[in-house]
Amino acid sequence: MGATETLLQVEGLTKSYDGSSKALEGVSFSMNRGEFVSLIGSSGAGKSTLLRCINRLIDPTCGSVVFDGWETSSARGRALREIRRRMAMVFQGYNLVYRSTAIENVLQGRLGYKNSLMGALSIFTEEEKRAAFDALDRVGLGCCAYMRADQLSGGQKQRVGIARALVQDPLLILADEPIASLDPKSSRTVMEHLRWAADERGIACLVSLHQVEYALEFSDRIIAVSGGKLVFDGAPDDLTPSIIASVYGEEDPSSSTAECC
Repeated sequence: MGATETLLQVEGLTKSYDGSSKALEGVSFSMNRGEFVSLIGSSGAGKSTLLRCINRLIDPTCGSVVFDGWETSSARGRALREIRRRMAMVFQGYNLVYRSTAIENVLQGRLGYKNSLMGALSIFTEEEKRAAFDALDRVGLGCCAYMRADQLSGGQKQRVGIARALVQDPLLILADEPIASLDPKSSRTVMEHLRWAADERGIACLVSLHQVEYALEFSDRIIAVSGGKLVFDGAPDDLTPSIIASVYGEEDPSSSTAECC
């Protein structure tokens, strides 16, 4: 299928946790196959809530999410499992099993394709094992396959999370603040691997970020939320300093004037 085809359509997405205030309010946007979109906004703006409504880790209050032709907000049982197979998640806190090795964690990405017994017994095919080792090689961690996750650095843990997402064979990767706690070198490495997934594997990536400079550098498109509402959706070149300032509730420095002597 063509890379310009719509993969994700979000319409009027609203989420209220307490029945009155809204963590999200009427958010609408779409994503194409293979598109890299960064999601920016201040803490508490609704970024994580948006990602979790898309993959149904939480249920939206109203609105619709259509993913690869599936209406996710009403999906249950087998349909929801099918959706989640093709929608991988990369977490800020890594979400690894620390007593398990890197390769064992990567293979967890195949659990959505297993029945309960095979999953509980960790029974994987040789093809799946090869794919897991290939994914670790792809993120530069082939040499760490048998290291326990708790022996890895933060950047390495996040790359294991990306490898786990890759073996899931997703159409979409949702990454929730994947570089929030990483140093600049590790942050760049993680962003480069996500960009590779979009460019070389045709996987759409929706990446929540605080670091606007990375959003500007790596994205095909940027969307911004403020107070639960979508306030910007456009190309990186269109994200001006004044728009950035308004997204983060700051005064635009370019609007200030020097005092006369």
